[in-house]
Amino acid sequence: MTPFSVPTVTLKHSYSVSLIAFLLLLLALICGISIGETNIAFNTVLKSLANKLFNASYAINTIDQGIIWNYRLTRTLVAACCGAALAVTGLVLQSLLRNSLADPYLLGISAGASTGAVMVTIAGVGVGVLTLSAGALIGAILAFTFVVILAVLASGNRMGNLSTQIILAGIAGSQLFNALTAFVIAKSANAEQARGIMFWLLGNLSGVRWPEVSLAIPTLLIGLLVIIWHGRSLDAFLFGSDAAASIGIPVKRVQTLLIFSTAMMTAVMVSMVGAIGFVGLVIPHAARFLVGTKHLALIPTCAITGAVFLVICDIGSRIVIPGQVLPIGVVTALIGAPCFAIVLIRGQRK
Repeated sequence: MTPFSVPTVTLKHSYSVSLIAFLLLLLALICGISIGETNIAFNTVLKSLANKLFNASYAINTIDQGIIWNYRLTRTLVAACCGAALAVTGLVLQSLLRNSLADPYLLGISAGASTGAVMVTIAGVGVGVLTLSAGALIGAILAFTFVVILAVLASGNRMGNLSTQIILAGIAGSQLFNALTAFVIAKSANAEQARGIMFWLLGNLSGVRWPEVSLAIPTLLIGLLVIIWHGRSLDAFLFGSDAAASIGIPVKRVQTLLIFSTAMMTAVMVSMVGAIGFVGLVIPHAARFLVGTKHLALIPTCAITGAVFLVICDIGSRIVIPGQVLPIGVVTALIGAPCFAIVLIRGQRK
């Protein structure tokens, strides 16, 4: 399934790594709230959260309170949810499709979300009714539907061919919807609109607030529960669909449910923050080096590692250039590409 060698680890070691990763996540969340264009002291962050969560009465500057609660906390929580969702989605697709280069955007979802976003913001489709996020979500779902139908027709309903065909269908769907996006921008967008939509397409967390948090957290939790429930089935899929069927796993039902779950997770996250690359590609391989290939330990480790990674990248996007926020997809690519190259080279050497 993967060209990278994976160390043998015990279950106890796996859970120890998961615990350490969880503690790192808590630290990353605090850092994400504290560090930015204007740094805020840790104790101020803790007091502000205590005021809101536990009705404490600490004296906090009103401006700091607003920045912490309404801007940085929401941004950090959505970044963590998005990182976890993309990382787990990449893990599931790599296991199901037995392809080490599979990532969440393999299903054409990112391209469809981009098309939906530009149709609303530039072409004016559904103006006054649909927001950018709603248009992106509809576009992502339509693209995923197109890819699935094309893959099923190409595979002739034979499950053994579906894994290969869904990759090819995803490539075709991505190219189609990327072309539609470029056509709409070239035909209808002015310079300011083109700049704004390109910033969103590269990943933008600046506009997320509590409504996005209330959507991101349930989506992530439901998706994780479904995937963890099928963790042992994913172990079997590492040996192929025929091997999974031979031990009594309902291959078609499990594949359909897992692909649908990962697609919906990706669609929701992309509709809120745009396309953020390399998270779903790099993090699963890094998690395998930490805890091995047993999915019951690998899934939570992958989710937490992805969350920490994207929160750190979000912090970087705010402080790399003083006075300017970079698209977070730029930061993930700058960090993710070298990391993936290192993992690739080390794996091949071993």
